[in-house]
Amino acid sequence: MKKVVWGVLSTARIGVEKVIPAMKKSAWCDLRAIASRSQPSARKAADALGIPVAYGSYEALLADPAIEAIYNPLPNHLHISLTLAAARVGKHVLCEKPIALSADEARRLQAVPAGVKVMEAFMVRFHPQWLRARELVREGRVGTLRAVQVFFSFFNADPGNIRNQAAIGGGGLYDLGCYPIVGSRFLFECEPRRAVALVDRDPAFGTDRMTSALVDFGEGRQLGFTVSTQCVPYQRVQICGTRGRIEIQIPFNAPQGGAMRILLDDGTSLDGASIATETLPACDQYTLQGEAFSRAVRGEIDLPYGVEDAVANMRVIDALFRSEKSGRWEEI
Repeated sequence: MKKVVWGVLSTARIGVEKVIPAMKKSAWCDLRAIASRSQPSARKAADALGIPVAYGSYEALLADPAIEAIYNPLPNHLHISLTLAAARVGKHVLCEKPIALSADEARRLQAVPAGVKVMEAFMVRFHPQWLRARELVREGRVGTLRAVQVFFSFFNADPGNIRNQAAIGGGGLYDLGCYPIVGSRFLFECEPRRAVALVDRDPAFGTDRMTSALVDFGEGRQLGFTVSTQCVPYQRVQICGTRGRIEIQIPFNAPQGGAMRILLDDGTSLDGASIATETLPACDQYTLQGEAFSRAVRGEIDLPYGVEDAVANMRVIDALFRSEKSGRWEEI
């Protein structure tokens, strides 16, 4: 097996602090180069991360013939343009979420050259806690799955932070709400039909600082979630069926390299006495994500999630933004 040679577009915090160190642990990934808008910035990050090549422009990285795959953690509004630029020169792309600012924008990726792989970087779908939860649902351990309930929040009121800049794709629904959407699609294993939202926007930033939503998957199946960029840091997922409940305690920012627990409750005791705990092996979800994409590049496995999956997730986000304006249910 030959490692996939990777280049990274930008010195974004998510890449420098989480994704790149995790991918460097993998036997499938060779982190060869990193690019920034300035050579000093790129060099500083490269030296800190042990990456041999630093480029002072994104174009220089994309022109490097040795680079096979690109990790794109740029601000949201640059995801599509740089992913397309990479794909046009034959680079495979793992792009941070959300892959676009609308489903129409995401559909532009349908034109990538044949053989070029593009995947949205939802690392949670590779974490054993989510895989085990879905396995338990498939086995009928919760009976018929009826509802997925999610709360996901942090507090960030920094006007300079990209998450608080509406013009470039900031706000809670883009940054956080994409996770309950992709997680519920993962668990229900089907696509939703309609959605309705209640949105509170920051009067200064213009971003959605609190968004609550109901998403209808049909046949009595529902996702309900609240996400906020200005609330106490917290995250939980409840997976509720006719005969049981699964709780994922740290569903999205699972400790890297840590063992996680999921809770399985048959509901016979409301004080928690009926909860059984299952401990899952220690792992790093970013390592697992990088390995899966690299294996797909090498043809070892099929690409787990492609452009059509990314478009499907964006369609739900689009419907929720439409619902904010219309005040009613919107078809997906």
